[in-house]
Amino acid sequence: MMMTLQNHVRQQPGVAMMTLQNAMRPQPGQSMLLRDPVKMESGDQFGHSFSRSETFPSTSSSAGYEGVEIQADEDVMLAGAHQEYKAGNYKNALQHCLVVHNKNPQRTDALLLLGAIYYQLHDFDMCIAKNEEAIRIEPQFAECYGNMANALKEKGNIDLAIQYYSVAIELKPNFCDAWSNLASAYMRKGRLQEAAECCQHALTLNPRLVDAHSNLGNLLKAQGLTHHAYLCYVEAIRLQPTFAIAWSNLAGLLMEAGELQKALAYYKEAIRLKPNFADAHLNLGNVLKAIGRHQEAISCYNRSIQLRPDYAIAYGNLASVYYEQGLLDYAILYYKQALLLDSSFIEAYNNLGNALKDAGRVEESISCYENCLQLQNNHPQALTNLGNIYMEWNMISTAATFYKATLSVTTGLSAPYSNLATIYKQQGNYADAIACYNEVMRVDPMAADGLVNRGNTLKEIGRVSEAIQDYIRAVAIRPTMAEAHANLASAYKDSGHVEAAIKSYKQALFLRADFPEATCNLLHTLQCVCDWEDRDKKFTEIEAVVRRQIKMRLLPSVQPFHAIAYPIDPMLALEISRKYAEHCSLIASRYGVQSFSHPVAIPVKSGGGSGRLRIGYVSSDFGNHPLSHLMGSVFGMHNREHVEVFCYALSPSDGSEWRQRISVEAEHFTDVSAMASDAIAQLIDNNQIQILINLNGYTKGARNEIFAMRPAPIQVSYMGFPGTTGADYIDYLVTDELVSPLEYAHIYSEKIVHLPHCYFVNDYKQRNRDVLDPSIHMKRSDYGLPEDKFLFACFNQLYKMDPEIFSTWCRILKRVPNSALWLLRFPAAGETRLKAFAIAQGVRPDQIIFTDVAAKNEHIRRSGLADLFLDSPLCNAHTTGTDVLWAGLPMVTLPLEKMATRVAMSLCYAAGFGEEMVVSSMQEYEERAVMLATTPAILKTLTANLRASRLSSPLFDTIRWVRNFERSFFKMWNLYCSGAHPQPFKVFEDDVQFPNNQ
Repeated sequence: MMMTLQNHVRQQPGVAMMTLQNAMRPQPGQSMLLRDPVKMESGDQFGHSFSRSETFPSTSSSAGYEGVEIQADEDVMLAGAHQEYKAGNYKNALQHCLVVHNKNPQRTDALLLLGAIYYQLHDFDMCIAKNEEAIRIEPQFAECYGNMANALKEKGNIDLAIQYYSVAIELKPNFCDAWSNLASAYMRKGRLQEAAECCQHALTLNPRLVDAHSNLGNLLKAQGLTHHAYLCYVEAIRLQPTFAIAWSNLAGLLMEAGELQKALAYYKEAIRLKPNFADAHLNLGNVLKAIGRHQEAISCYNRSIQLRPDYAIAYGNLASVYYEQGLLDYAILYYKQALLLDSSFIEAYNNLGNALKDAGRVEESISCYENCLQLQNNHPQALTNLGNIYMEWNMISTAATFYKATLSVTTGLSAPYSNLATIYKQQGNYADAIACYNEVMRVDPMAADGLVNRGNTLKEIGRVSEAIQDYIRAVAIRPTMAEAHANLASAYKDSGHVEAAIKSYKQALFLRADFPEATCNLLHTLQCVCDWEDRDKKFTEIEAVVRRQIKMRLLPSVQPFHAIAYPIDPMLALEISRKYAEHCSLIASRYGVQSFSHPVAIPVKSGGGSGRLRIGYVSSDFGNHPLSHLMGSVFGMHNREHVEVFCYALSPSDGSEWRQRISVEAEHFTDVSAMASDAIAQLIDNNQIQILINLNGYTKGARNEIFAMRPAPIQVSYMGFPGTTGADYIDYLVTDELVSPLEYAHIYSEKIVHLPHCYFVNDYKQRNRDVLDPSIHMKRSDYGLPEDKFLFACFNQLYKMDPEIFSTWCRILKRVPNSALWLLRFPAAGETRLKAFAIAQGVRPDQIIFTDVAAKNEHIRRSGLADLFLDSPLCNAHTTGTDVLWAGLPMVTLPLEKMATRVAMSLCYAAGFGEEMVVSSMQEYEERAVMLATTPAILKTLTANLRASRLSSPLFDTIRWVRNFERSFFKMWNLYCSGAHPQPFKVFEDDVQFPNNQ
């Protein structure tokens, strides 16, 4: 059974599986917690002693009931008691037998029967007392020793029971019942070889002794020889078809084999044969519980309690049904009743702890688990469940200690492996997490939850194809598991199988309509392929879901990176980021890291100062990634006289030229991908970093918990995430006046730093100068593009588009004669939908042209084949915008309010042509595009001027940008040294703050 102690780490962009598992909750039909009392002896042992003679023994008999005649009235009364006993009417039998005993206290046959009756009434002390009375009269009375042994065994004194069975056998070597019952006692002690020998000896004495056949079956079952056990039970039933115990034991064997319907029928047969068979009623209840017939199970447990009011196990199993139904008050009540009856009932303590914990009574649950451990100090379930509590309290190291303690006791439980994997995963120790999930699958190869959790982990480290295989297996094992379908969809989406992703998300929602993560991720996937059916309605519903989640203090199902491109309120986007930032703080707290000792707040150039500012960059994108395409030269361009640069790579090397160049050119470059987050934070602190820069934000591969640990006194968000982090541990957001004007400061949690010109750096002047080479000619025909049409273009990912902007583009195409729109298969699954949308708007099919995505250099060079770039307002061209401007391709862009909607405007102004390319309304957007397309002279002049200014404009002056970035660092540090809190400021291109001490 899964315990939802989270979502604690959300799979991005899939669905996180609940990971912490309660150890050994009551399982339907199993005896691991609440043991099914399958009797080792017949359960009617005393009756066999009586059945051997037609007459009754006198007080002088030395062999039970063999003896002389007695008075007729005593004979009749005792015979009546015997018949009531055999009929199961034990209270009536007791009344008759007491009459005989009171008349003649010396009758050992009456004492033997009294002992038998008290045994069946579970008054084991009186059973022993009456047999002792008989032995005082007849010291050689073997049956009394055997029956006392039975009572002692029920009281748990197995060693003394074995001694008494041995005395009985010594007195009567052919006492086959005693041999059979001695076998059961040896079995209880784990002495299986001796138990087998006793059973065989009993059957040698009496091959028709059904008790011995049944006990031998139990012994073989305990050794895993289920087929041989089955044959023993069947033989007992053949010999005595009315032998209820054998039917019950056979039912137990079938139940464990999963043949629940047969088990149901055989337990019913046992009850038909022996209606007052409390154990059979209990086990019938277990079968009914296993097949989901809870009310009938409750009736069975109540019947077993009615038959045996002190039946602790029945109370425990009754509690377990109520627990599974979520009726915690009843569960707690009956677990406590079980413990009143049996204060050593270990599993009841554990299960009561689970129920109390679920009811929010955590301190009481801890007490129950501790009581359990006092009775059994290595109890694996209690150890695991205590670990779960400490996990919830964010005492991760303590939780891990309990899980490891469980695994030192047994490697046969999946829960501690699964929960330990959660800890390793949260700490970034993916290899150990996967190893633990492998152990989960070893313990339970059919554990769908384990497969999903392992798949999530594999997906996080980029092993998506393996993750997909795990999800597919999980779905095959449990087709109704909505989480498996949703995470399979996420993996399909990551691997480019968008249509398969949509299908799997829809299946998840079919299985569980109220599944916010699947709903939100399906919406994003549909946006990626421009499926805009009921789009406005869906966004309204999603916004309501998110507001409700935030009100309930839940992690929103819409991720911050998706929110930046959604038409939602900027303040709601801020709240989403805040919730994710709080979640990162929660993850950080689980490491138990103490506060770091930050560098002394002294200006670097003053006496005692460090001489250089120590700047740390943290990113998972040092490689073939747009961030490195843009910033590749930045890390080596810093002025080493004033700045010391440290790069911390969260991902292993991809072998690309960008990774190699950054690792060589940066003054310090460390691959920390294999390190836990707390170790990375400690390394940053050891390096005495003064300003730490987060280049990820809420993008793939981020480990924001490092920043939540505050390893540096000043922490900055830049570049990776074009929006607010919502984090109180991020002091500044580096941007510019156009992208993030102070009038919008309320939608950011950080203090705004305005760089001159454009905040968005690029590396094209250093790395892509071949675009400027006039000898390199590219032709439209190389890409299937029309040579004779005016070619509009948009190279943005399709999720950035929406019906409003695409309808505008369609109107532009219809207004501009002989024109076409060039788009990318980004992804390919959107092509058919967009073409159909355009045709429905009256656009000719040949006016919408798709090509494949190209490699970076080729993409930039071929961009110049278009005539005019049309930007998407909802989420601008950022890297793509820089690409096309470097290619000399003019654009039209419309800024909105959020950061991601205003970047292209800043690019255009920094390139020197903002007035020509930036508009203020959708109507103006359409008119500007049509004007430029239909006025060749104006467009030609704009294009020529844009191309001519590329080497001189601030937009492409990387060295100039780096110096301004460094100026912002010194301003931040000097403010910190003055004791001031972070505050917004603007960087000027002078040296007032850089590198001086003011």
